[in-house]
Parts: sequence; structure tokens; C-alpha cells
Amino acid sequence: MSVKDGAQHLANLDRDRAVYLDGELVSRVAAHPAFANCCQSAAALYDFQADPENVEWMTFDTGSGRRANRAWNLPRSYDDLVANRKAMTAWAEQHGGFMGRSPDHLACAIAGQIMGLEVFERHGAKFATAFREYYEYARDNDVFLTYVIINPQADRSKAWGEQARENLTTRIVDEDSTGITVRGAKMLGTSAIMAEEVFVANLQPLQEGEEDLAISFAMPLEAKGIKILSRKSYEQSALSAWDNPLSYRFDENDALIYFDDVKVPWERVFVFRDVNMCRAQFHETPGHVCQNYQAQIRFTVKMKFLLAIARRIAETIGTIKMPAVREKLGEMASQIGVAEGLLYGMEAAGTQRGEFYVPNRHLLYAASVYTQALYPNFIAELRELAGGGLIMLPSSAADLANPELAKLFDTALVSARDGEGAYERIKLLKLAWDAIGSEFASRHTQYEMFYNGAQFVTRGHSFRTYDWDGADDILNRFLDGNDTAWAIDGTQGLGETK
Repeated sequence: MSVKDGAQHLANLDRDRAVYLDGELVSRVAAHPAFANCCQSAAALYDFQADPENVEWMTFDTGSGRRANRAWNLPRSYDDLVANRKAMTAWAEQHGGFMGRSPDHLACAIAGQIMGLEVFERHGAKFATAFREYYEYARDNDVFLTYVIINPQADRSKAWGEQARENLTTRIVDEDSTGITVRGAKMLGTSAIMAEEVFVANLQPLQEGEEDLAISFAMPLEAKGIKILSRKSYEQSALSAWDNPLSYRFDENDALIYFDDVKVPWERVFVFRDVNMCRAQFHETPGHVCQNYQAQIRFTVKMKFLLAIARRIAETIGTIKMPAVREKLGEMASQIGVAEGLLYGMEAAGTQRGEFYVPNRHLLYAASVYTQALYPNFIAELRELAGGGLIMLPSSAADLANPELAKLFDTALVSARDGEGAYERIKLLKLAWDAIGSEFASRHTQYEMFYNGAQFVTRGHSFRTYDWDGADDILNRFLDGNDTAWAIDGTQGLGETK
């Protein structure tokens, strides 16, 4: 059976787009120096799954004569869910968890929503049919999707429908028998540069009177009227894969996407003028849980990668045998153990939703609360373990190519690891700096802190999904037992003493 590989993905990117960077139009992203490496990294994921040694466990038979990544697979049992997780873990290991919006993220989001197709049926049969057919199309073609599901910050004191600029947020401006026309902006468009299509929805709550904003649809990124406004490219500023090993290859980019009177055919419209359905699309289906389940898989891989860097730094600078350092590394390892335990727990405590098996909702949100607070603290601990070694690094690999300078570095920048010298020390610390201290790294800290929304949002999800009734049952048994003990003890009134 055919399975998507890297060459097919790059061919799909070889289409005219309206991407804007540094005031200029970039029409072919895969050939541009600001984006070429990240596009190649995305292609490498598809090559990994198409490898004959990996294809059976990385992909599944879609029933259409093709195979697709297991992230599209709808798990019907615990074993199915674990098999999906193993495939997604292997993909995350290819980039150390630094591609936050790799193709499996949106695949999980769409798959989770399709598991709640009855929610779309309530909205309207034609919208449910459109969504089911889109899932099948995206699955069979293993489409790399990005999504834009939040609005520009603007004036946070006002509702979206009360903003001063009418076309700030993507809205319906026209409709006819063939489809709808939309205009306005959405965020954050992470990985839009190397994705094939964009999925548009509203994760943030809407209210009555904002029906023009209440839409969900999907379109190819080369569609007429879609304008992709890229942030600064860290890849373009990276000197080499040796000097900037992460930002050189894995800068997935973020973009503001503006829909400039984009015509969306009805067969690509999934939610239409229904503010309640915008919420239900994520929270009454397993969609929100499944997309964040993938995020926790990726996060766990990323934290293991960072912990390995932390330990290697301690070995390199000779602090690994210090009790305080070993204690700190042990504490950091335990924190990752908690995150990984929550991941396994949400699988083991999963539940059947009709024919499908989905992760435990509360443990998923508990992990979200825990990990978004963990990441910045973890980065701070890693910085402390590294000390000033992260600052005093050669300006570039060219310094080491100069024999005179290389000799000086071999004298001044030694490694405590047997058989290693300045080259190995610098190589490690260049990687560490790109992971925790560079502009690329700072973006990742911000990204992980707000990936699931502000902390009050994730804590609210945890509050709403906790088993308060079960906890109250335990409390009430104790309170009822106290009443029984009181009756046995005597008949004195409240406040009386014996």
C-alpha cells in the first residue's frame, strides 16, 4: 500500500503561497533560506514513517488502499491507544520534542472530534457529513494541517464582537449557494509554513451576537486570499547545524493568518453561525483531550531530552559527583517521572466513548496544569547547573577551523569526560544554549507556558473535570460516621459537655 513520504510532502509544498517575511512575498517556502530546513525536517518525519522497517507500526491501513500515520487512527481499545502513543513518541524523538505542531498534533485533534461526530449531527446533518468526509480525505492523504483557533489579543477588556476594528477577527462577510466568504485574522498558525492546509475554529468562548465569528472550516494554504504573515525566522539567523542545531532545523515558525475574502465551499464548512457549537466542537467531543494527549507525549520526550543535556553538562564540567548536583538531577528526573506517569495514567484510566477508547479527561488536564508550570522552572534549573559555561562559547564553528584558535580553545575549554576535548564540550554547550538560552529557546519557554492557554484556563479545566462526587462520597462517609458515634456516645445537645 502507498504511504506518504518526504518527497511527496515537499511536492505538496511546491505551490504558490502568499507568505510574507521581512516585507517581501515568499511564494515557494521549501526553497527559501528562511524555511527550507524546517520543511526538510517535516519531510524527514514522513520518510521515517515510510521506512520499510517502520511502516507497519508507524502507520495503519485506512481501508482506502493507503496507509496513514497512526495519529489518524481511531483507537477502539487501550492497546490501540498505546500503539498510537508509541508511533507519536517515535516521531517526537526525531526532533527532541521541539516541533510543537508536528503533523500528528492536528491529526489527533481531527480524529478526536470525529469520535464525537454525533455532536456535529446535532448541529446539522450536512455539517456532520462535511466533517466526516474531510476527516477521510485528510486521513487518506496524511495531510499536514496547522490550525488557527484563537483570535488576535487586541483589547482584552472587550468581547470579540465589540472590538473597534470590524475585520480584526475572522468572520463571515457573505454567503451563497456555493459557500461562505470570510475576512479577518486568526492566530497562531504554528507550522503554517510547512503545513499543507489550515483548520480554522474558535477555542475561545463566543457569546450571543457573535454569530458572524462562529465558524469552523479547512482550506489549502495556497487558497486565494490566504495571507501568511510570518514572525522572524530563527532558522534564517542560525549559522549552521553545528552552531545552532535546533533552530537551524526545527524552527517550525508561527504566523498570523489573514483571510482576505476567502471563499470556502460548503463541503469544507463544519460549524456555521452557532456560538455554542464552537465550544462543543472541542469540549463535547474528545477533540480537545486528544490534541492535548499528543502534546503530552511530545512534552515528555522533550523533557527527557533536556534532562539528558543537564546530566551531560554536569559530566562535562565535572560536577556530576557533587551531592547537591546529583540531588538536583534526581529531583528533575522525578518531575519528568510525574509527567510520564500522568501520561500512562490517562491511558490506563481511559474510558469507552461508544466504540472508541479515549484518554482520561481529568488526568489529561492535571498533566496540562503540571507541565506548563514545570517547563520554565526546569529551564531555570538547567541554566543554574550549566553556570557561566553557556556564555563563553566560540562565535562560530569557523573559530575551530582556525588551527591557532583551535589550539587555544583546547587549552582553555576542557571537558571532564574521558577522551573529550574542547570540540565535544563546545558542541554540547552550543546545543544546550540553543535549547534553553537562545531566541529560539525563549520562544519555546513562552510556547510551553501558554500552549494550553493561560494557567487559569487549564486550572479551570481541571476543576470542571475532577471527580468531586467521588471525593464527597469519602467525606460524607466520615461525616455520617461522626453522627453515629455521637448517638452512641450520648444524647447531650450540641455544645453541651459531659
